[in-house]
Amino acid sequence: MVPTSTALLTDMYELTMIDAALESGHASRRSVFEVFNRRLPSGRRYSVVAGIGRILDALAEFRFTDFEIAWLRDVGIVSPRTVDYLAGYRFTGTIRSYAEGECFFPGSPILTVEGTFAEAVILETIVLSILNHDCAVAAGASRMVTAAHGRPCLEMGARRTHEQAAVAAARASVVAGFSGTSDLEAARTYGLTPIGTAAHSFTLLHDDEESAFDAQVAALGPGTTLLVDTYNVERGVEHAVAAARRGGGELGAVRLDSGDLVAQAITVRAQLDELGATSTKIVVTSDLDEYAIAALGAAPVDSYGVGTKLVTGSGHPTAELVYKLVARADASGVMVPVQKESESKKSTGGSKFAGRVIEGLTAVEELSVITEDSAEAARYLAENNARPLQVEIVTDGVINEAHRGPDAIRVAKERHAASRAELPYQAWRLSDGDAAILTRHVRL
Repeated sequence: MVPTSTALLTDMYELTMIDAALESGHASRRSVFEVFNRRLPSGRRYSVVAGIGRILDALAEFRFTDFEIAWLRDVGIVSPRTVDYLAGYRFTGTIRSYAEGECFFPGSPILTVEGTFAEAVILETIVLSILNHDCAVAAGASRMVTAAHGRPCLEMGARRTHEQAAVAAARASVVAGFSGTSDLEAARTYGLTPIGTAAHSFTLLHDDEESAFDAQVAALGPGTTLLVDTYNVERGVEHAVAAARRGGGELGAVRLDSGDLVAQAITVRAQLDELGATSTKIVVTSDLDEYAIAALGAAPVDSYGVGTKLVTGSGHPTAELVYKLVARADASGVMVPVQKESESKKSTGGSKFAGRVIEGLTAVEELSVITEDSAEAARYLAENNARPLQVEIVTDGVINEAHRGPDAIRVAKERHAASRAELPYQAWRLSDGDAAILTRHVRL
């Protein structure tokens, strides 16, 4: 039997902390944990919240079933009392987060988990593993979409990463603005648009290029995309256009996957036009990233297929997010802020409510209000013309279903486009630079 629980996608020290907290009597203290980063990866001017829907999917399956409990008893990692506690584990707290698709910056409180210490601390690993991966992919994808200047970007990275990471990366890329994915499991699970036609092996399978193209057109129609650089590109284009016309229509697109893509795109566009295939589009692939896409900006390219660099965060495979305790109840039950004081890893204590200050149509500041009173925070944000950024995704243990599923991804994609559009111009630049806007903490 294959277990479906996500509960053991957890570092051991989460369970040993619960074990010790039960021993000290502090496991049930009300606690507030916060996800944030202290800095953006080098060269990034903003990052993107992605993975919120996946966190909710994981939380729905975060149960210690008989399978997990039997294993914990066998290995003896924690005491029998703690195993009994885990057997009945249910998250009954509240989680608020930046709405998926929002941009974020150093110090942004992008996700807040409130509950008892035991029920909240155990979520650290699963939350960070999802957010660190998905936010990194989405940040790279967003830069690629920006560099493409409205031309569609297509996710093709399934063969370049772990099979489950590929599914998550496809989802994150669409949140950030990509138009489709080659990964069928991602398409099925999240309702994404599937894309893809044929590789060089299909052409090599046949005795000649013409018969390969004829077979593809017969199967997929003349609107298909034909890969024209297996042998000679010029002859490949001729064969592709002719095959589509034999199939009864105009060729949908040609794909270029090697060589000098700028020069090839210019040459192929001219050749297509000379052949009368003026509506045939050009798709380029071949180890693209945001810089390569930007370099193709002047070339007559219609869409980009991106693989390795996308699913690995374009050089930054983690968003450098951390999960820290920022408030907890004292012995009398009063909530008090707590923070780490290490010189290079200092945190800011207290529950936070965030908004983005907008002047005209442009974001100028991230405002993080520190208070236990959400109504007081909302008033302060409104008084300072700050657009609220957080939404409640779990309330008293109940998942808000609006934040997961295919519709949530569509909304997140639209939200990201709007969030990115309100950033100052320097945020869009691909050169190294500081965060586009700063986060200011205000303690009320």
